[in-house]
Amino acid sequence: MILNNNQYTLDGKNAVDLCNAYGTPLYVYETSIMRSKFDQMLKAFNVPRVKLLYACKALTNINVLRFFQSIGAGLDTVSIQEVMLGLQAGFPPKEIMFTPNCVSLDEIEAAAERGVRINIDNISTLEQFGHIHGGKVPVGIRINPHITAGGHEKISVGHIDSKFGISIYQLPHVRRVVETNGMKIEGIHMHTGSEILDVDVFLQAAEVLLDVARTFDSLEYIDFGSGFKVAYKADDDATDVDALGAEFSPRFNKCCKEYGRDVTLMFEPGKYLVSEAGCFFARVNVVKHTTAAVFAGVDSGFNHFIRPMFYDAYHHIVNVSNPSGRPRVYTVVGYICETDTFGWNRKIQEIREGDILCFLNAGAYCFMMSSNYNLRPRPAEVLVHQGKDYLIRRREDQDDLIKTMIEHPLLYSDKSQ
Repeated sequence: MILNNNQYTLDGKNAVDLCNAYGTPLYVYETSIMRSKFDQMLKAFNVPRVKLLYACKALTNINVLRFFQSIGAGLDTVSIQEVMLGLQAGFPPKEIMFTPNCVSLDEIEAAAERGVRINIDNISTLEQFGHIHGGKVPVGIRINPHITAGGHEKISVGHIDSKFGISIYQLPHVRRVVETNGMKIEGIHMHTGSEILDVDVFLQAAEVLLDVARTFDSLEYIDFGSGFKVAYKADDDATDVDALGAEFSPRFNKCCKEYGRDVTLMFEPGKYLVSEAGCFFARVNVVKHTTAAVFAGVDSGFNHFIRPMFYDAYHHIVNVSNPSGRPRVYTVVGYICETDTFGWNRKIQEIREGDILCFLNAGAYCFMMSSNYNLRPRPAEVLVHQGKDYLIRRREDQDDLIKTMIEHPLLYSDKSQ
């Protein structure tokens, strides 16, 4: 979203007009930003074979999946439901990577039946899968390098106490399972967390994975996950993917040369591709003055936008209805009967009741973590593509909220006494 001639626009579409047309609260995404981020990352790595798998848990709308499939991305999935949606969106099975954790063997078998690539992240499942399939169904192995890229504790997954991946110290056991069952290991995978800032820390973890890769002789890919940080405000840090690519590409190429053939370099960006492409709009219901603060209360809450409450995440807030208004200090809150504060003491253009506020960087893990708490319907989603706006998810209504409830009159009728 940009400010042009005192109007906020998304790929040429006026933000206020979109909100008036589709109602609020509202999510809007721009494919032009998704494409720009995809191209930037793809060009950063100078290796013979590189594949970006869109981590669809960030934003799983089928239209977003189809867009990424159309520009050459693969798909990173973590549930059989995501796998099935990816197939419906047109991804070939071998373009879909299934990397679950703590799921049943039945779910992994369901993925295998659909022909997608599978990464297994615990020895018990590896052993069971190998006993059933042997070398007939190749799999990847997710390794925990015991190195974390940093960030909030809830998004750091490479540390020694993480539930994700098989410890590098358990590799001898892994090899015994693989050899005993005659398994084919086609890939090695890791994911350190969701805030890569120190390139050296990532390279340290990457060297661990490359060392592991050298111990397997049939690899087709080495998957380094994601964790590329985006900037949430003007002075915020972000992953320098160009610098990372310049440092990492020679190391990967050297590994491939030693390995004797080119192996596909894979990454699984999610937030990096869609976070900055999304905006969340909410209308101000009330401006409430107290002895300590001025609250701007909007027609939403953590049921629609939980990241500030769940991760202590910062999202920049602008008043799209009053771009030239005098900056004043507000605490922006929601309408849920809980503490649902989006931002404390923020400088925002003067807010009036009825104004529309925009929360930036709302493309990743925002709609997907929404709920019906307080029996509130989830908002609509709109995609702006090549200057046109498309409704890609309608707003829920009262019927949607109760359609899975099953009423049993006998439970409360007089006859039940």
